[in-house]
Amino acid sequence: MNVKRLVTALIGFPLVACILVLGNKYVIDALFAVAAAFALYEYNHALKMKAKPVQWIGYVACAIIAFIHVIPTTYLINIIGTIIPVTILILFLSVIITNMKINIVDIALTLFGICYIVIFLMFIPILMGRENGKLLIWYIIFSAWGTDVFAYIIGKRFGKHKFSPVSPKKSVEGCIGGILGALVFIIPYTIFLNTHYGMNIDYILISAIGIILSLIGQVGDFSASTIKRYVEIKDFSNLFPGHGGMLDRIDSVIFIAPFAYFLLMLI
Repeated sequence: MNVKRLVTALIGFPLVACILVLGNKYVIDALFAVAAAFALYEYNHALKMKAKPVQWIGYVACAIIAFIHVIPTTYLINIIGTIIPVTILILFLSVIITNMKINIVDIALTLFGICYIVIFLMFIPILMGRENGKLLIWYIIFSAWGTDVFAYIIGKRFGKHKFSPVSPKKSVEGCIGGILGALVFIIPYTIFLNTHYGMNIDYILISAIGIILSLIGQVGDFSASTIKRYVEIKDFSNLFPGHGGMLDRIDSVIFIAPFAYFLLMLI
């Protein structure tokens, strides 16, 4: 692991941990809204040579994240459910009003960006608002970062069987190592929760969930790589030295979030 990557990780993880542990739900909502806006900006910027996404509507969707816990819970799911149809309506109106200067590719990529980044990421603050949400959120973090760290280390040391040309540096060995990495973090954390917080989480169930989330996170990593290959860039930005941009850093977390929300309801 290069020095820049290591330093960024050593600074970034404690900072994120402090925010998640000490921040109240309104602060955390606002910070996730900002993270979504950064990631969406990088996504739109990356696509500038291929299309012209309707950026303003994406940022409006990001702003909704900041009000997740201001909106009454009884209306929250309804509001989230209306985001996609309302967005499609506005996007097609944009095509009509501009006499097709904004075209179907532009609005399709705009909608995809909102679903992929904003709606997926929205599930993290929603989860944090549930009972024990501040504890359960760490399953997302540990699944994503445990997978990332172990996949990188084991893949670099033992990787011989390449996984896919989409991301040539990734290997089957790294994939397996990533799953083990997620479990290395998740199982001790579950022991901690059961021992100190009186929770009764089944170890077999949480291990199965951890494996699923690790695999989903790796799909998220590959998915971001497909976008970068399409637009022929290495990283979405240089926001985090050694790690790339916001979207490079949270690509796994984004994919894991909605699946983790529903799977963690099982425990």
